[in-house]
Amino acid sequence: MPAQRTSLRHFREAYEEIMDRVKDSIDHVSEREVSGFVELLVKEKSRRILVLGVGRSGLIGRAFAMRLMHLGFSVYVMGETITPAIGKGDLVIAISGSGKTKLAITAAEISEEVGAKVVAITSFPENQLGQMADYVVKVRGRTAIAEERDYFTRQIAGIHEPLAPLGTIFEIACQVFLDSLVPELMHRLGITEDQLKRRHATIE
Repeated sequence: MPAQRTSLRHFREAYEEIMDRVKDSIDHVSEREVSGFVELLVKEKSRRILVLGVGRSGLIGRAFAMRLMHLGFSVYVMGETITPAIGKGDLVIAISGSGKTKLAITAAEISEEVGAKVVAITSFPENQLGQMADYVVKVRGRTAIAEERDYFTRQIAGIHEPLAPLGTIFEIACQVFLDSLVPELMHRLGITEDQLKRRHATIE
């Protein structure tokens, strides 16, 4: 007897929602903030850069750090044993959708003490991380969370379960945003893809 085919309705609805919301998020990133961030990276290329985030945001940060390494930046990721102490003039890039992540806030406090600059990438620049940062890029994530717990009340009000739970939209939008910076940095720094390839790991 052939196996019954399982409906993929939730999968299809989810990827359509994710694609739409991520595009909307990137469309709303301020060009002024993007331009300022790029100029800051180019200006501080000779300084050390520390990238940090918690959970999936940390994974996005690691992916961006890898590209910065390919571009010739002296870049490190928070938590690695070979990460040196940051100092005056160094740059800390903190990724936190909520802007309340304790690790990011602690890093911002230490950065302030030693004279390092902090860039916050967050959905809520009004929260503590954004207020402490020297520079902020706002990347929108989920704009609302359904607090009504009763199923029928949610249906009547048109409130549906999120198809992209927790920080999914922010995290994917950050990945797209940061990867989109790479070609701009390549252009500003005069770096070709062949040069990136030469810096790519040969043992992995």
